[in-house]
Order: sequence, then C-alpha cells, then structure tokens
Amino acid sequence: MPEFTTLLFDLDDTLYPATSGLWELIGERINQYMITRVGLPAEGIGELREALFKEYGTTLRGLKVTRGIDEHDYLDFVHNVPVHEYIQPSSGLAEMLASLPQERVIFTNADTRHARRVLAALEISEYFQQIIDILAIAPWCKPQPEAYRVALEQAGVNHPGSAVVIDDSLRNLATAKALGCATVHVGPPAQREFIDISIPDIIHLPDAIRRLE
Repeated sequence: MPEFTTLLFDLDDTLYPATSGLWELIGERINQYMITRVGLPAEGIGELREALFKEYGTTLRGLKVTRGIDEHDYLDFVHNVPVHEYIQPSSGLAEMLASLPQERVIFTNADTRHARRVLAALEISEYFQQIIDILAIAPWCKPQPEAYRVALEQAGVNHPGSAVVIDDSLRNLATAKALGCATVHVGPPAQREFIDISIPDIIHLPDAIRRLE
C-alpha cells in the first residue's frame, strides 16, 4: 500500500468551483493583454490562444517563445482581477485541509501573488506549506513532464509514488500519472486510464486519498 507524504494541489478551478467565473475573467484579461500589450488583432485571438495553449502548455509560455513578452508584466496584467468578488470561503474547506496529515503544496501555472490572493479569499492560506508557481518551474509549465520533475524536487518528494496530484485538468493529470504520481481529478465525472479517482468537489479529497491507500 502506498504511503503518501505530499499533496500537490492545482489552484484555479480546483480549490474553488469552476462555475465561479473567475477563470473566465482571467481568460478575458489574457485576450486583452494579447490585443493591447502585444498588439495582435482582436480577430482570431481565441484561436491563437488555443494554438499557443496546445503547443506550449500555456498562453504565457507561447507568447514568451514567439513574442518575447515579459513574464512579470503578463502575470500582473492577467491576474489583475477582483478575486474576492468571485470566490468566498467554502463551508468545511479549511477543516478538510487541516485534517490531512500530508504536506500540502500549491502547484500552479499562475504566479505566487495570484495564488496568495486566491488562498486568502478562501481563507485557507495557513493550510499550505509551499507554493510552486509558474516562475519557479520556468522555462517549463504544466503539463510538461519537466515542470513536474522540478516541482517534485522543490517539494522534497524523493519518489513520485509518494505524491498525489490533485487537478481539474485531464492533460495535467495524464503527465502526473505517467511520472508515477497518484492522481485525483476534481470536476465532472471522468474516466481515463490516468485518473485514479474522480471527485466532484475538493471537499471529498480525504475519502479519495483513503481509497487510494
């Protein structure tokens, strides 16, 4: 039976419901950045974003490679959103996190500043020992295997099998599983060979971990 020592949590649409609208707002900010900062035409922005996302893992990495943008400028711009208006503390979330004996780490394609704002809005900052953000894993990002290897090393995980990756993204979980991590999908029911367990809401995580063990 595996003994899990570390839980790697995705941030957006994982620790709070994907229906909050926050990620859609960030997506609008990404579009605005591409138009106003990079100077790209508004027509076809959605298709270009999708292409960059598929090829490079994130729009940020794609714009960095193809347009040489400043990462800090991009992250400041796209995360300039009223987080507290979209997400609030969830009943039982803090208690659930406090009950977990494993090390709890945020592993996100956002930056630390955004992660801290989200954790503060949810009133769960104290329950995470570490934040591994997009800058910490540069030049990689999820779902690239190199990003996970860096994150596992930074989290002090000596063997992938002792880590559980919790994420709403199927492609992120596919990489985690391929590297030997246990995987928990958060969101609508999904059955894939790289998902160990799928839960509808993060609040069900303790039960999922017990089933994994």
